[in-house]
Amino acid sequence: MYLIGLTGGIASGKSTVARRLVEHGAIHIDADQLARRVVEPGSACLDEIVREFGEGVLTNDGMLDRQKLGEIVFRDDEARARLNAIVHPAVRELSGRLIAKAEQADPDAVVVYDVPLLVEAQVDHPFDLVVVTSAPKRTQVDRLVQERGFDPIQAEARVDAQVGDAERRAVADVVIDTGGSIAHTMSQADDLWVRIDRERRASKPA
Repeated sequence: MYLIGLTGGIASGKSTVARRLVEHGAIHIDADQLARRVVEPGSACLDEIVREFGEGVLTNDGMLDRQKLGEIVFRDDEARARLNAIVHPAVRELSGRLIAKAEQADPDAVVVYDVPLLVEAQVDHPFDLVVVTSAPKRTQVDRLVQERGFDPIQAEARVDAQVGDAERRAVADVVIDTGGSIAHTMSQADDLWVRIDRERRASKPA
């Protein structure tokens, strides 16, 4: 199995790159989706979040109210650290199981683990390649406003709240520039797939 860690800032084009790699045959595991799974009603994670932050973070039907929880932790580093200490280990455990399952199903699989907080959460899966998507801050803000309906000030705050691009680049084996057109981003993803295929072929015994 060939395991790729895909990370990047909010609205930096991770989904576009992941989608292109899936079109080439990769298996996609999305950390954001896993983070939702581990806090489903009845989960140990959700119970712990309620104990930590109170019943006010639940909707009327017992689901996690992500918006209310986000309002609590967004500008409070200590609260966000407490939340991460609950959620991150559960996501790591679930992602590990899914990666192992993919390998069992196909030992030659290429798995893309799309994890926005790879740096912040200190994700330590044995990646064969770490890929970082990178776009200028202004591009990220504009995308949040135009494509996701964010208020400009809120969009800028979201971008600023994340780890800096330099810190992501420091762990990168490959940086994909996503500041231009989608076609340019996809072209770089295509080139990446060619590299991956070449490396996998070279690593196989003759």
